[in-house]
Amino acid sequence: MHKYKYIINHKRSILNFSDWLRDHFDDSQRFILVCAIVGMVCGLVAVCFHATIYWVFHIIVEFAKKQNSLIFSLLMGFTPVVGGLLVGFLIKIFPNASGSGIPQTKAAYYNNFGEISLKDGITRFFIGTLSIGTGASLGREGPTVHICSSIASSMGRFFGLAKLRIQAMVPVGFGAGIAAAFNAPISAITFVFEELLDGFSTKALFGIVVAVVVASTVERLILGGHPILLSSLPDFETGWWMLGVIPIGLMAGFLGNYFVGYILSIRAWFKKQDSIPVVIKPAIGGGVVGITGLLVFWITKTYTNQGNLGIWSTGHEDLNAILDNKLLILSIILLFVGKMVATIFSYGSGNSGGLFTPTLFIGALLGGLWGSFFSSFDGTPENLIGAFALLGMGAMFASVMRCPMTSFLVIFEMTYNYSLILPLMMGNCIAYFISNKVRMVPIFDALLNQDKISLKSMPSYQGDRDWKNLPVSTIMSHDPFTLSVEINLQSALTVIKNSKKFHHGYPILDKNRKLCGIIMHHEIEEKLATGCRDSLYEIISLKKLVTVTPKQSIREVANLLIDKDVLQVPVVSENDPFKLLGIVTLHDIARQQNSISETISR
Repeated sequence: MHKYKYIINHKRSILNFSDWLRDHFDDSQRFILVCAIVGMVCGLVAVCFHATIYWVFHIIVEFAKKQNSLIFSLLMGFTPVVGGLLVGFLIKIFPNASGSGIPQTKAAYYNNFGEISLKDGITRFFIGTLSIGTGASLGREGPTVHICSSIASSMGRFFGLAKLRIQAMVPVGFGAGIAAAFNAPISAITFVFEELLDGFSTKALFGIVVAVVVASTVERLILGGHPILLSSLPDFETGWWMLGVIPIGLMAGFLGNYFVGYILSIRAWFKKQDSIPVVIKPAIGGGVVGITGLLVFWITKTYTNQGNLGIWSTGHEDLNAILDNKLLILSIILLFVGKMVATIFSYGSGNSGGLFTPTLFIGALLGGLWGSFFSSFDGTPENLIGAFALLGMGAMFASVMRCPMTSFLVIFEMTYNYSLILPLMMGNCIAYFISNKVRMVPIFDALLNQDKISLKSMPSYQGDRDWKNLPVSTIMSHDPFTLSVEINLQSALTVIKNSKKFHHGYPILDKNRKLCGIIMHHEIEEKLATGCRDSLYEIISLKKLVTVTPKQSIREVANLLIDKDVLQVPVVSENDPFKLLGIVTLHDIARQQNSISETISR
């Protein structure tokens, strides 16, 4: 009885506090107050997340190093598998904890008014710690963004903010998470606008800045004001050797495309394997990490006496080592190949973790490889490999993440080295331009499309590029309501009314789930009004079916709809013209057009 009285009194105190805030502060003032509180909480949580991952992995590695070679191999080989099994079990219960968390955050912001449950943040914290801490080749930055966005969204609801203000809290948590994870407040702000928001807005800026400053301050008070990468790179003088960044930008542009492509392909393969239990899939990724990590460790231990552990977890020690030119060429090559494979399978199999750190690590290794070759020329600085590794980090980040401004700033803020800013900008622009041309849809939007989620409004980080050239898969509805070809008009109307899913048109499928045609809602009502009782098959057999494929451009589909004088069209597989994947309407295209027009007019 006392327990229930405590809960009731606790709820009343919360409601009284929210009412007191409403009485004493207007909506704008409450918003700024909440932003400051969110920044403080996110800073603390981000530090705890970082420390917990480090603590878990450090304990495992230090314990393994004290054992003989066989026990060491068993521990380091099977720990990611066991971790993957536990992660798989938990993800089956909490599916939102899979992946990096950034796609989930974007989907909540655009499709659910920014409402992210605190439960998602809490489960992400523990599952992310378990996944990365036991060796999954992923990073903590994406999960930190998801955790902090859930905190911000929950606090917005707790403090009684208006619905649009709650949605505006997501970018606040988004920025605070990046600021605390990277110790990079300026990059955090640009990343919010490039990745999440639909353009730069001074109204959104102030709240984000407040949270970012507070989160960064908390992080620096606890961990210190040093950059996240503790390299000893000197200041470099401008020289001809900086032109070596051009090949780095070119290689990163194409490599980033293949990296993203393989992540999507492996992830799609795992999603199709219904015979493999969800619990097992992350463990398979863990097995690949364990095998790859052991191969790299023992080869580098045998031939270079370095014994590199960078395949497991974040790999920060080896990342710092290459910046300080402490890795031999064999180690660089093996880590480069191994990290690519381990990251692709870690993410593709459904483990919990982000792609920021692996992308930076792979970029550093790419730059280091080129630096090893380029250092044979006369007139190059002493630590050329470290300099090119830094430039490779920026170029790879620009290629994979598609955030050019952030890619310039984050490398500077992670190292405090400004002397390479000019070649860094050049390489990043080259990599960004190539990846943008080769692959139209950025990775986080591609992941959403793979999960059959279309954002109601596409962020304008597409820049001034003609959005109509994007594939129609980015805006189509992936789960259209369908009707059976075997029923008649009256039964069809009854099914629609019972389901309460009223649309302009309904794709019609046969018993094998093959597309037969499409019928309009007004057609059903008009024919019934005339006394017609035909089957749907008889109705659609008189029409010519018009379809499109997912890779057709929005412009092409819009022209087709106008030319055929139809309001919607089914989207079918390129390999099977009768396999329904979704539906796209003129309303979908008009909505995106209005969103882009509003952004341009700001």
